Amino acid sequence: MSDLEIVVATQEYIKLHHKDVDFCIESACKAVGYSRRQLDRLFRKFLQITLYEYINAVVLSKSAEKLINTDNNVLDVALDSHFTSHEGYTRSFAKRFSVTPDEYRKSKIAIPLYISHPANHYHILKEGREMENTSICTVTPVMRPKRKLIYLPSKSATRYLSYCEEVGCDWEGLQNSIPEKFDTAAILELPDFLLEEGFSNIASGVEVPFDYRKPLPDGYKIAELPECTMLYFQSDPYENPDDFGAYIGQVYKALENYNFERYGYKTANNIAPTFNFGAETEIGARIAVPVTKA
Repeated sequence: MSDLEIVVATQEYIKLHHKDVDFCIESACKAVGYSRRQLDRLFRKFLQITLYEYINAVVLSKSAEKLINTDNNVLDVALDSHFTSHEGYTRSFAKRFSVTPDEYRKSKIAIPLYISHPANHYHILKEGREMENTSICTVTPVMRPKRKLIYLPSKSATRYLSYCEEVGCDWEGLQNSIPEKFDTAAILELPDFLLEEGFSNIASGVEVPFDYRKPLPDGYKIAELPECTMLYFQSDPYENPDDFGAYIGQVYKALENYNFERYGYKTANNIAPTFNFGAETEIGARIAVPVTKA
């Protein structure tokens, strides 16, 4: 296997086994047949962090979800996350997220959860892989009430890759940690009324209820969106995780070819962003566009 394939294989092992009682950094090394020193070098090369830092980020992020979604006490969450004490877990959690587990459970503020994408996905996006077969795309209208948009604008990005290169990758985990969100974090094409001098029309963001009042992370903005219909374009699920870019491309093609007027709609890009939710194997690729009745 190539160096990149070794990193992806290690990521997959960690994804499948980090909840195992006997999981440890040594078991991950043994699973792929590389030493910790070798894997540290490869993880730094492709992910800019060491193997330990990667595992720590994954485990702490999963533990944060348990704090929000379960009633387990903090010590049990710590032990399930391979920490030996409440104190050690609290120190590591606070170091990564700048808030203690108890404070996070009470406030439910946005924190930068670590989203672990396979290391080869960046290269797949740059290559622009095409699909061999055609995917069926469904179209579903979803009514949205008057609401707010929490978003992180960019200064010069034109698409997903350039956005991540400019602002980093923490936006996805941070926005997905907001429990009030209507849907998962997405790359946005902003409407004209949200454009500001010195910024591009590409941002990331989530929709939240109109009464959302929590403090925003540094650099984030919030805006009101009117009631409207969001038309969701969604591909089939798929098996090969490396096909994510191709399925997103297929959904964009379906969007380009869709006859809005035939079905009683017209696009309304002046009142809300277009949302690119990316792709997941279990549900496929998704894009949502604002529409009004034709």
